[in-house]
Amino acid sequence: MTPGARLQAAIELIEQIAGTQTPADRLVGNYFRSRRYAGSKDRRAVTDMVYDVLRRRGEYAWRAGGTDSRRLLLAHLTAPDNADNADNANMDDVAGLFDGTQYGPANLDGEEQATLSRLTQAENDKAPAWVGNNYPEWLDQSLTRRFGSNLDGEMAAMMGRASVDLRINALKSNAGEVAASLGAEDISTTPGAFAPNALRLDGRRSLANHPLYQNGTIEVQDEGSQLVALLCAAQPGQQVVDYCAGAGGKSLALAAQMDNKGQIFAFDSNPRRMRPLRERLQRAGVRNIQTHALADPAAAATLADLDGKADRVLLDVPCSGSGAWRRNPESKWRLTAGQLAQYGLTQGEILRRSAPLVKPGGRLIYATCSILMEENEDQIDGFLSAHPEFEILPADAVWRQVLEGPCPFDGPYLRLTPAQHGTDGFFLAVLVRKQS
Repeated sequence: MTPGARLQAAIELIEQIAGTQTPADRLVGNYFRSRRYAGSKDRRAVTDMVYDVLRRRGEYAWRAGGTDSRRLLLAHLTAPDNADNADNANMDDVAGLFDGTQYGPANLDGEEQATLSRLTQAENDKAPAWVGNNYPEWLDQSLTRRFGSNLDGEMAAMMGRASVDLRINALKSNAGEVAASLGAEDISTTPGAFAPNALRLDGRRSLANHPLYQNGTIEVQDEGSQLVALLCAAQPGQQVVDYCAGAGGKSLALAAQMDNKGQIFAFDSNPRRMRPLRERLQRAGVRNIQTHALADPAAAATLADLDGKADRVLLDVPCSGSGAWRRNPESKWRLTAGQLAQYGLTQGEILRRSAPLVKPGGRLIYATCSILMEENEDQIDGFLSAHPEFEILPADAVWRQVLEGPCPFDGPYLRLTPAQHGTDGFFLAVLVRKQS
């Protein structure tokens, strides 16, 4: 592909991503599957261009005066800190890429030429925090409330690339054995900073076809997500409810933690999300998980039987996914205030419905992949005010009981961020149902 053809591909992909709720990585994959002529260097160059625009859309839109894909890419091509585009910072060179050829982008119109001229001149205007930190303006108050003076550093980390973390299935192996096995194949890993069965790949690669993945010895799971499962502190022989199980990543981690003893009841409102779990159970050698679609009448009977009997109830509730902006940068621009409010209603309803399942002395564990207090601390405050039969069990105390090594935080809640912990952003609260 010529440089112009690569640019045109990026324009088309950014337009597709803006016009749908489909994850960007899936759209990029589909785009290149239908264009087999694109080589690996072409795919990498286009993908890097697209993701840079997604990560820095706030900044680029501010500089270019608009959010259409061509303007955003003009800002990308002229960004002074884009090392890959240093050769294109000249106005004539950038304009030359819009050459109107068969596979390249159409020539710049008058307004776009004026935009390019402005972009290649020195900029003196100081942008507001939400522009430089690349998040939607309407989230400024919320994020400032959460991070205060640390906002710049936290948002800078959110614009980085996420790592690929592995969870070692303790039913089959351990981190040391897997690291040695992968190392023998020149696949380098680093032990997780906190989770004992976590390994981080030194680089990005897919292991979906690797024998260790195929036989269930490893799963791809962010270390933060692994920590959420570990802090459930589920014990062999207990009855555990994973109320929002989805594809079952945390259910599988809990099964290994429980040594396949006891029972895990995995529920989800969307049966389609749970379809991969049955195959994953077989691959991982897990025998103590039941799966239930909440819409199924049988699920209601199972929940009725569990009323007041569950030792642990994990609520990995639907949320904004703001903690995973490194992985899905498009999602921060798609999120609206109305959607955030709806997530809050759903989270409150799930807390209310699931609370009766917890037995006296049992634990209700609330978790999100969110950095927003509206979905985290505010939800717990509201729940506790309406349910005095529950109280907080400080998460740092649970950490010291479950995990070796120093605890990286103090206080009642687990709050993970890329800047502080190298994980996705997670929140976890552990609540105990009082004995009386």
